[in-house]
Amino acid sequence: MDILNCPSCNSLFVITKFRDVCDACYKEEEAKYDKVYAYIRKKINRTASMMQVVRDTGVEEILIIKFVKTGKLRISQFPNLGIPCEKCGTQIKGGRLCSNCSDSLRSDLQAFEDEDRRLTEIPGNEKKNTYYMKDDLKG
Repeated sequence: MDILNCPSCNSLFVITKFRDVCDACYKEEEAKYDKVYAYIRKKINRTASMMQVVRDTGVEEILIIKFVKTGKLRISQFPNLGIPCEKCGTQIKGGRLCSNCSDSLRSDLQAFEDEDRRLTEIPGNEKKNTYYMKDDLKG
């Protein structure tokens, strides 16, 4: 059983795998979720951008992003909602990185692996073991 301070109100609570905030803040988050969901369910608001939803509901963008990341809100149903790429901030529909940042990361990893492979193939770079012994016979 782990006890943590609530990141929202700083009160102590027992953390569970389903909640990362205390009961009071969880109830407040649920009320805000209901407000956001009711707003974007209306046909006229289904194409609202993130900024429009934030402005019209008063719910913080970070909390709406949390709803998306936890699966409470599905972006696929709302074409103009997106979450920011964790590296560059570009709006994406899912995952953590946009395709450009993902490709860049993949390229960097490949370059690192290629360099590592090149260094191990250079003659004389084989690992040599050195063993030391303590000479107990010296008096």
